[in-house]
Amino acid sequence: MVFSFTSLSPLVSLVFGILIFIFPKFLNYLIAIYLIINGLLGLGIIR
Repeated sequence: MVFSFTSLSPLVSLVFGILIFIFPKFLNYLIAIYLIINGLLGLGIIR
């Protein structure tokens, strides 16, 4: 199975949404990590 940006983004969003629901005080960290990874993937720095 090959994971691409289009299939990975919704999966990561779902996992982070569940984690935010369980641990709401980690919201800022999870969003920051998601945005950094999403930006690096979008720029092609991480494949």
